[in-house]
Amino acid sequence: MDNTDIKEPKAIQDFYPDDVAVCYGCGRNNPHGLKIRTIWNGEEGIFRFTPEAFHTAFPGVAYGGLIASLIDCHSIGTAVAAAYQVENRDPGTDPEILFVTGNLNVSFLKPAPLEAEFELRARIKEMHERKTTIICSLYASGDECARGEVLAVRVNSYRNYK
Repeated sequence: MDNTDIKEPKAIQDFYPDDVAVCYGCGRNNPHGLKIRTIWNGEEGIFRFTPEAFHTAFPGVAYGGLIASLIDCHSIGTAVAAAYQVENRDPGTDPEILFVTGNLNVSFLKPAPLEAEFELRARIKEMHERKTTIICSLYASGDECARGEVLAVRVNSYRNYK
């Protein structure tokens, strides 16, 4: 088997409708965005991100706003993926499952080195009909640098936020 037979798993964001996939954090249709891609393994959402020099807070350390954005959108993606699983549905099937951030709380545990690849791991803490709480950790070089708790609120449509 050659490498052309190996397929990268689809991220939950790949299933978002085109007209709402414009989020700065996770929108595949935002050319300036972070392109967050949450891979759901049935228990947690996983995402890897390599920061660039312009993501700096001060020399060698990643900007906290970047870290908060990564935790926010990755956690929302995790909530969406988990909801499809709980409903025993394939991602992207109708009616679409959508969440927005109700609350974001990030604790910065240690500086995140700018030269390291970040690994984000998010798990569901609580899931209810309209609200889901996610715990997400950001690791760099094996060290937990930040931990966030996100309250995701399920909405019927983003299209009502104009």
